[in-house]
Amino acid sequence: MRPAISAELVNGAFGDPVLYLDFRDARRALLFDVGDVGLLPPRKLLRITDLFVSHTHMDHFAGFDRLLRVCLGRGPRLRLYGPPGFLERLEHKLAAYTWNLVHRYPGDFTLEAREIAPDWSARAARFRSGGAFAREPLPGAQCAGGVLLDEPAFRVRAEFLDHGIPCLGFAFEEKAHVNVWKNRLAEMGLAVGPWLRELKRAVAEDRADDTPIRVRWHDHEGAHERHVALGELRARALQIVPGQKIAYVTDVRGTPENAARIARLAAGADVLYIEAVFLEADGAHAERKQHLTAAQAGRIARAARARNVVPFHFSPRYLGREAELRAELERARADTTDAQEMAVKETLPQVGAPDPELKNSPIIDEGEYDPEEASPGLETEAPVCYFNGEAFALGTYVRSGSELLKCERGVWVRKGEQRPD
Repeated sequence: MRPAISAELVNGAFGDPVLYLDFRDARRALLFDVGDVGLLPPRKLLRITDLFVSHTHMDHFAGFDRLLRVCLGRGPRLRLYGPPGFLERLEHKLAAYTWNLVHRYPGDFTLEAREIAPDWSARAARFRSGGAFAREPLPGAQCAGGVLLDEPAFRVRAEFLDHGIPCLGFAFEEKAHVNVWKNRLAEMGLAVGPWLRELKRAVAEDRADDTPIRVRWHDHEGAHERHVALGELRARALQIVPGQKIAYVTDVRGTPENAARIARLAAGADVLYIEAVFLEADGAHAERKQHLTAAQAGRIARAARARNVVPFHFSPRYLGREAELRAELERARADTTDAQEMAVKETLPQVGAPDPELKNSPIIDEGEYDPEEASPGLETEAPVCYFNGEAFALGTYVRSGSELLKCERGVWVRKGEQRPD
């Protein structure tokens, strides 16, 4: 089965950080950082609906002008998310241009931006081409558990990291992936076609089994159309599997606190894109520049138990020595000393005992939890778990006394004990 989401590190390991996530069946894309985007053709830039900016250093934000120029008069809306100070920097970028002729462009291209604070509150503003991109305040929001975008098919979570300035790391989490068995469709007398997009959307939105799905296709005998109940299709021709998780982390100091936050954000990721700027031999320089070494990136990837790791943002001092950086990361990732994992666990939040007067999600034993059979009654209304009134994102580990708990679909799952030395 081809994945529904494809990821492309646009500028390779040495170029500006830009990660492009393309939705094969939805005609849209997400962009993580917007450095040099010259390699993305206009048709790809016009697919972007949401832009996530880790921070506004030039190599992560300079390509915004190119994106704006392509979208003017052709794109209806672009949503943006960034760290503290983001709204002012976006406003200044837009104010650098003269917009006296922009009213001639068709449509009213709109930027909707959110600036995320460390307490997960968000200031918001709108910038419209019809208003010469003057800043228009929008109501603020709360990003519970670091969730910046939550749609039926996926969510995007963030974590605050330290680069001498606040910097955001991101995780894209597909909620479920729908595999279609073509041979079973054929047994039902059906053929594949564009109607599968609506089918997958209905599954993602968990519509009722009696929802009619309009099935249309063409073959050598002409046009065909049938209506089939969603429940029948789900039972006979679909396989629902856990979706992809793709994490993106760049421009962070090599501290235990950063390592712990990244490991929680990227826990179990199918692919972790992580900076590996310097070799460990140049660790002092990495510390001054507030970047990770390849060895630090490898240890973090091991602690996160990421299935695949893609290092990037290599320093140009290693041109011609790329293999050394990759080899160092893989050695650290394969190291069995668990030093990095211990550092991560030692910095896990200590939440104490549950207070019955405060909001708490249920706590269950690991053997009782089945992600496919978990009762909806155990799930919260938001993709978070609560402990004593505080929201924690999916995949987060905490310690309650010596007990290790993991947030899974609105419930805390016991993962054994973690006693500090």
